[in-house]
Amino acid sequence: MFNCIAGYASPSAGQIWLQDQKIGGFAPEQCARAGIGRTFQIARTFTSMTALENVMVGAFLFDRSVSRARQQAIELLGLVNLVKYAEKPAASMTISEQRRLAVARALAIDPCLLLMDEVMAGLNPTEVKEMVEVVLRIRDQGISCLIVEHVLEGIMPIADNVVVLDYGRKIADGAPAQVSADPAVIAAYLGDE
Repeated sequence: MFNCIAGYASPSAGQIWLQDQKIGGFAPEQCARAGIGRTFQIARTFTSMTALENVMVGAFLFDRSVSRARQQAIELLGLVNLVKYAEKPAASMTISEQRRLAVARALAIDPCLLLMDEVMAGLNPTEVKEMVEVVLRIRDQGISCLIVEHVLEGIMPIADNVVVLDYGRKIADGAPAQVSADPAVIAAYLGDE
């Protein structure tokens, strides 16, 4: 689904719409220009570039001004708690830092929808809490977030709605409190009694 929404795959059936515009079948760049930002399960940073340069790459989609891209990148690095690492090479960043860097770069295109794929996977509890705070700040800016995540303690405090899949089959859909109490969800994620 993420690949179809972001233009990496064409839907085999149905349609994809974003703000009154049919985007199904668009190429990734067209989806980005339409307002879709995306991160990947494995952070795809430009390892030979600094954190600041990584975010500037996203900013250049709409504006070629280096000074404006730099300013926007600094603001976004602040949003994801990485401004002090602006000149740090991406290759030397921790997994948590690289994931937040990927989020900042996706935000640099000024999306109305941000797709985040497993941004909390493999993070320790402190890092999960920090990512939750980042997502809440993004949401507070009016950006819709669609997140694929297995770290339930990270997703439950930020989600308005949760859809749970078990081997590709939907087993629950609703508010976080409702879904977390669902016996099918408990069995799938915690095991049977």
